[in-house]
Amino acid sequence: MEIALVRVDNRLVHGQIIEAWVPFIKATCIFVVDDDVAGDFFRETVIKMAVPHGVEVLVYSVETFVRLAPYRQDGKKKAIVLFSNIADALRAYNLGFPFQNLNVGNVYNESCRRQLSACVLLNDRDLEGLRELLAKDVQIELRRVPRERPAPVLSVSDVLTP
Repeated sequence: MEIALVRVDNRLVHGQIIEAWVPFIKATCIFVVDDDVAGDFFRETVIKMAVPHGVEVLVYSVETFVRLAPYRQDGKKKAIVLFSNIADALRAYNLGFPFQNLNVGNVYNESCRRQLSACVLLNDRDLEGLRELLAKDVQIELRRVPRERPAPVLSVSDVLTP
């Protein structure tokens, strides 16, 4: 299986994913990696109903996703991995989910410390998570949809300084 996109978006599966990213990547599988959704049958069902026919949706908690490693299955599927927050992406990375690129599409925090774009508002925990991922040589970009020009987090100097 090819992981074509690892993304943080607090909305998880929504219009930008379904209408822009899935066709652009030609994804046939979406992994929703979120402890709360994995424990909520109703939310999981609603997410699965929103996705078009032909796209498989698999929901896991962070630890189960890394332990079972469903992304290592053989096959020609292209997959999107969605996290609802930076902390979960970092936790998955530290537990053994290897990724080199992280797309940050939408992060909203009421306790916003820094706003990096119109839809990326980060608190201190988010900033620390980005710093830690950057230190592990993960390339991080801010981009809502594929047609947008990506903004690498490395160019946003206020994220790099504590």
